[in-house]
Amino acid sequence: MTATTTAPQASTGRTLPVVLTAAEPGAPVIPYLSDARPVVRQRLREHGAVLLRGFDIGGVDGFADVVRAVSGAPLSYAERSSPRSTIKGQVYTSTDYPPSEEIFLHNENSYQKHWPLVLFFHCMIAPQTQGATPLADVRKVYDLIDPAVRAEFERRGWMVVRNFTPGFGVPWQEAFGSSDRAEVAAYCERAGVQVEWVGRDGLRTRARREAVHTHPVTGERVWFNHMTFWHVTTLGEDMCAGLREMFDDDELPTNTYYGDGGVIPDEVMAHLRACYRAAWTRFDWETDDILIVDNMLAAHAREPFTGPRRIAVAMAESSAEPAAS
Repeated sequence: MTATTTAPQASTGRTLPVVLTAAEPGAPVIPYLSDARPVVRQRLREHGAVLLRGFDIGGVDGFADVVRAVSGAPLSYAERSSPRSTIKGQVYTSTDYPPSEEIFLHNENSYQKHWPLVLFFHCMIAPQTQGATPLADVRKVYDLIDPAVRAEFERRGWMVVRNFTPGFGVPWQEAFGSSDRAEVAAYCERAGVQVEWVGRDGLRTRARREAVHTHPVTGERVWFNHMTFWHVTTLGEDMCAGLREMFDDDELPTNTYYGDGGVIPDEVMAHLRACYRAAWTRFDWETDDILIVDNMLAAHAREPFTGPRRIAVAMAESSAEPAAS
C-alpha cells in the first residue's frame, strides 16, 4: 500500500510536519505501516514530525496499534506537570487546559531525567476553529538563539523549581502518582530531583537539567528543555503580575532559573520566546489525523480553540534506552 508525500520547501529545507497521505481515502493504517515504517522513521529523523492523513485509524485501539507499529510499547505518563486523563491503557487526553488558553512550545517531559523520544497525537474530534498543535524545529531554535545567550546556558544549565501548593496546579500526589512521602522522595532521588516538604501538605522540588542536548540518532545539537515554557513571564503580563503579587518568585507554582539558581533576566526569556515564535509552524487538524513527533527535534504547542476538540496522546521510546534508528 502506498501514500503520497507532501514536502514543500521551508527556509531550512525541511517541512514541519511532512505529510503522508493515504493513496485511497479511508485505507487502513496498519497494513500501510507494515510496509512504510522505514519511510516514516526516515522522514521523522529528517523533518522532526510526520502527519499521517486520510487513513482509517480504528479508534483508540487502532491508535495504540499505530504506536506499537512505529515505536513499540507506549510509555506511562510519570512525574506529571499538567492535567490530563487516561483514555485507555497508555493513551491519554492532551492537556486539559481551558480552550481559551494557549499552551506555549515545549518538548515533552524535557524537565525529567528521562523523556519519551517519540510522541503520537490522534485527532479524534477536530476543533471548529484554531486548535492546531503548532510545531517548532528545535535545531532551528538553537541556531536562532544569540550565541552568547546560548553559551551561558550551555555553561550553567537550567533549573526548574516547582511548588506544589494546595489549590494551585497539579497536586504532588497526582504528579508523582503516590500520597506516600517516602515513596515520592525515593522517586525524586532516582530522578535527580531535590525535595523540600513545606508546611503541612506542600512540596517544593528543584531539578537542574541541561539546556542543550545532542540528538541520539542524528548527532545534531538541539535546544531541548522546558525553561521558557515554565518561566513565569511566559504566562503573559496580567497572569505574571498577579502571581508575583501572590508569591515570591521561589514560591511560584513553577519558575525557571540558571542551573546554579541564578535569576534569568526577563529580556533573555523574551529573546528565547521570540526564537521559538520565529520557528513556529502550524496546520489545521482533520479527523483521524495522526501526528508523529520526534520529541528531540520538534517542540509542540496548542492554540486556543472553539468546539469540542479531542486529541489523544501517547508517548514511546524512553531516552533511558538505546535509541532506535
